[in-house]
Amino acid sequence: MRTILLATTALLLTAAAPKPLTPPDLIAAAPASAWRAIPADDLLVLDLKSGTRIVIQLAPAFAPVHVANIRALARSRWWDGAAIYRVQDNYVAQWGHNDERKMPPGVVARPPAEYDRAVRGLAITPFPYRDAYAPAAGFAGGWPVAVRGARANLTHCYATVGVGRDLAPDTGTGGELYSIISGAPRALDRNIAIVGRVISGIEAMSSLPRGPAPMGFYKDRSSDTPIATTRLASDIPPAERPSFEVMDTASPTFARLVRLRANRHDAFYERPAGGVDLCNAPVPVRAKP
Repeated sequence: MRTILLATTALLLTAAAPKPLTPPDLIAAAPASAWRAIPADDLLVLDLKSGTRIVIQLAPAFAPVHVANIRALARSRWWDGAAIYRVQDNYVAQWGHNDERKMPPGVVARPPAEYDRAVRGLAITPFPYRDAYAPAAGFAGGWPVAVRGARANLTHCYATVGVGRDLAPDTGTGGELYSIISGAPRALDRNIAIVGRVISGIEAMSSLPRGPAPMGFYKDRSSDTPIATTRLASDIPPAERPSFEVMDTASPTFARLVRLRANRHDAFYERPAGGVDLCNAPVPVRAKP
């Protein structure tokens, strides 16, 4: 009888045990107060001729001159007819015109090297785990940052968007852009201007055929992925424009999410890692409800 009672008690305890929380559970249950709307002027919308849409969140707080150039290029419809012409395996997808055509008015030809910025003016939430590339790391305004003394920089994580450039002193205008379609090539940090991240449609870029030429370039233009239009969301009629929200990285919900990513206890994970890489703690973004 005692054995039966013990077995019954164990079954009751098992049935009553709460399901371990997962990151998707936490994100889905996040309160409205944990989300911040992304301004329409910070959304760059690429519509491919295939009908696929890619949306990029711009980062003017970190590369203001390059972002101003990108907005000017979008408003002049400079990228209409451009293409994704380079897809390098485990690295980047790159797009633009891949030539030396003249920039439209309002574009700064030689922007400053906006590869990092002063910490002053940034509200940085510290990252509680070690970063392999900087003495400290954290999140500022929804963006992952590495911190070295009084300077901070955005980091090359999956879906990060940066500016293509030639050798220094060239810094790129913003006319040629790339997105990371691999793991985190953090060695690029502080060497190129990071201007944003893909928040919708990165799978369309990362699944493109790889270019066979060196560095992933296509050998002929027939292999390019053509771009129909590139616009700012603020220039799209309100009823048609995409709207997104980003999780507030200073919120208790995000702090809990980072800890949860480092300490998974749901069924698959027998041994929690006890830590997480900065790029493996991505900031959630969702289409605005």
